[in-house]
Parts: sequence; C-alpha cells; structure tokens
Amino acid sequence: MTIHTIPTDTRPVTEAAPVRPRTVESGAARTGGAGSDFARLAQRVNGAGLLRRRPGYYTLRFGLVTALLAAGGVAFFMVGDSWWQLAVAAFLAVVFGQIALATHDIAHRQVFRRRRPSDIVGRLVGNLGIGMSYGWWMNKHTRHHANPNHEELDPDVAPDLLVWSSEQARNARGVARFLGRRQAYLFFPLLTLEGFNLHVSSVRALRSPSTKNRVLEGTLLFTHIAVYLAALFLVLSPGKAVAFLFLHQALFGVYLGSTFAPNHKGMPTLTGDERPDFLRRQVLTSRNVRGGPLTDIMLGGLNYQIEHHLFPSMPTAHLRRAQVVVRGYCAEIGVPYHETGLIQSYREALTHMHRVGAPLRQRRP
Repeated sequence: MTIHTIPTDTRPVTEAAPVRPRTVESGAARTGGAGSDFARLAQRVNGAGLLRRRPGYYTLRFGLVTALLAAGGVAFFMVGDSWWQLAVAAFLAVVFGQIALATHDIAHRQVFRRRRPSDIVGRLVGNLGIGMSYGWWMNKHTRHHANPNHEELDPDVAPDLLVWSSEQARNARGVARFLGRRQAYLFFPLLTLEGFNLHVSSVRALRSPSTKNRVLEGTLLFTHIAVYLAALFLVLSPGKAVAFLFLHQALFGVYLGSTFAPNHKGMPTLTGDERPDFLRRQVLTSRNVRGGPLTDIMLGGLNYQIEHHLFPSMPTAHLRRAQVVVRGYCAEIGVPYHETGLIQSYREALTHMHRVGAPLRQRRP
C-alpha cells in the first residue's frame, strides 16, 4: 500500500514519496471493532446524541426545497417566451443542486431509518425530480465511502477524463492524456458538462445488471426527461429552449461539482491491498471546509466531510457539533485533521491536479 501524505497545516497539498501509514491496525480495528480508535470516538458521538434522527429539520428542509422548485416552475410559466428565462434557468440550477444534496442525505439514511422508504423517496426525488438515477449514484457513492481516494477501488478517483495521481498520468491514453496536461485549468470549465454527464450516466446504468429495479428507474428517468423537454419546447421558442437547457444544465453541473470538489481532491491517495484502519482511512483522505451557516447551506453539509465519512447516517444538522468532538479526538490520538477555507480548498485541489499532470507535460525523447 502507498499513501501520499499531506502537511497538517492549511498550506497546499504536496505529493510526497510513498510511505507506509503510521498505523495499520488489526482487522477488528479496521471494521470499527470494540476497543478500536473509531469505536471510542463513536461512543463519544453517540453519547452526545448526535446520531439521533432530526425529522423536524428534514421536514423543514424538504419543504423549503419543494417550495423553491415550485416557485421556479411558476416563474418559468409566468415569464413565458422571454430571454429572462435564463435567470430562471440559473435559479433552477441551484435548486436542482439542493435537491441533489438532499437526495444524498436520503441515500445515507439520514432521513429515514429503513431502506424501503429511503429508496422510494430517493427515486422520486432523484430520478423523477432532477433526472439522476438514484440506484446508479447510490452504488457508485457506496463504493466511494468504503474506500475513499483508493485509486483501484474508489470510482471517484478512477482515471477517466482526468487523472488523480502521477502514476495514472503516466498510464493515461487518449482524451485523458490530452486533457491531463492542463487539467487544473480545465477543471471548472469541464464541470459545465457534469450535469449532462450525470443524466447520460444514469441512462447508461439502466443496461447494467447491477442496477436494481431498472424498469422503475428507467420509467421515472424518462418521465423526467419527457416532461422537462416538453415544457421547454412548448413554452419557449427553439432557440430560447436550447439556451435554457444548456445554461441550466451547465450551472447545475458547476454548482454540484463545486460542492464535491473540496472534499477529497488533492488529499492522500491509497493503492494496493492494505489499508489504514477505518478512522484513519476516512480522516486522512478527507478535507473539511470552514465557514458559517451560508457555507453549510450551499455545500449541503459536505463541508464537514470528515465527520460525514466517519458517520454517514448522521443528520446534516448535527455535523457542526460533531466536528468539535471529532477534531478534539483526532488531536488526542495524533491523527492529522485537515481543514481550510473554501477558496484554499479549491487551490489545494487544483495545485494537486496540476502537479500530478506533470508527466504528461514532459516531452518524450
């Protein structure tokens, strides 16, 4: 196993030479067994009541998001065939992002304790509401949580259009090789395509046997697409409809991608069969983002990425309080806890992306 370490302060991440992790505990510790560092932390968190459900919070949150979506729909039909619809598109891009973040909480069973209601509401909100497959995303995201930033096991750092380590860069071919040379500069422009990518990936997942309830997933997805396109081309002229579609999906992709980018990009990556224990695997590969209530709302609580990865089912409303417990505990046991501002988090991620792309910028003899 190799793990690339980072400094414990808030300076940009540097890719160090591969070293073995300071502690690789027994199998019991890796799974959070009794007596492990994570088990002791979990006792403190549970004792503080931070794993309790928050039905009032989620009722209010989903009520507000639904009201905003309804307001966007009313505005769309009231404005009619006008270029002012681009403002409506921008507004709905943010609303779609908030719906996606709320669906993320559903998938982690922060809202409902049982799987069945989580799946029902998740598919209604995700597939039908914003046209993104709940089943596909949940499968992908579960693998990410189990092995964050593991180059062979985490789909979020698998080499595709971009590369996330120097080794991936050296092995890159095709489009990844072309984009990887300047990927730090292209990252945010490429996010304008992320909304379209999510929809395309959702439809493609319907062909995969690993996708459960494919008929239901597909029915809800295509219903969303049909209603969405029908509304655009019935209310707007073709030119305005296309402009609305591209602006809405582009801004949705940028917003959603910007909420996930600070979480792990530029943090240590893992390779090989061995892994640190559960607590270190989650803490060392995650980055928190400082901020106030506005940051919490806009990032959907993902700015407390360390706490979220340690306790995925913890309601978002409890993450700020949990941070105090987790940060203090990490200091006690000597585990680096990385936290920085929002702009600095992007700087660290982009600096890392530029650095790992260096092999692609070198001229071959």
